[in-house]
Amino acid sequence: MRTITLSLSCMLGCSTALAQLPDHTQVFEPVPALVTGATHAAAPSDAIVLFDGRNMNAWEQLEDSAAPQWDIEEGVVTVNGTGTLRSKQSFDNYQLHIQWRASDVIEGESQLRGNSGIFLHSLFEVQILDSWENPTYVNGQAGSVFLQHTPLVNAAKQPGEWQSYDIIFTAPVYLPNGTLQSPAYVTVLHNGVLVQNHVEILGSTYTRAPEYESVCTPFAHREEQACDGSMPLLLQDHGQVVSFKNIWLREL
Repeated sequence: MRTITLSLSCMLGCSTALAQLPDHTQVFEPVPALVTGATHAAAPSDAIVLFDGRNMNAWEQLEDSAAPQWDIEEGVVTVNGTGTLRSKQSFDNYQLHIQWRASDVIEGESQLRGNSGIFLHSLFEVQILDSWENPTYVNGQAGSVFLQHTPLVNAAKQPGEWQSYDIIFTAPVYLPNGTLQSPAYVTVLHNGVLVQNHVEILGSTYTRAPEYESVCTPFAHREEQACDGSMPLLLQDHGQVVSFKNIWLREL
């Protein structure tokens, strides 16, 4: 009985305290925009859809800016050896969702099995790999920031099963003189499991050592360009059979 009495007393006291809160703690504007949520088949209502299963109009070949030649069948696009793709739009900070699947035909091992990648800002690779019972260097397995950050856990599914990445990316910021003011950060959920928790990206992931430069040569490019603003996404063709679907992005 005493416990019940104390609980009731607390409830009355808490209600009274809430009623006495000053008006300046209650904020009514701006009202958050109404956004319908994502499902496995649909993007959020405010998302930029980069692949909806019908065409690859949001992408171009990195090599020559031509239309992508990857195979599209039954709402799925599959790497076929014709080259890495670049998004036509450029972005800085965003939430990215992508579903991917390594082939169920197991050929090769380590980095030669289901290898692809997502290059954020054209510079920083989140690794795609068949990491189901496939030993390799741990900062190169699925869910890693390639050669920089090992995933917290291995959340890989068996080859042939669909997997998902949900990525929150914060782009690097440079001062007007080209000096780095703030590095890039990334959070990654692999199949709904947190594998990178707001980690600092140390620099480009494909150079001999990580580096930040406001003028740089992005992954697989041939010429220098300004890298201190918005940049495209890249989907890597690494020579293995990897498929994608339901790719969308929300700018933050």
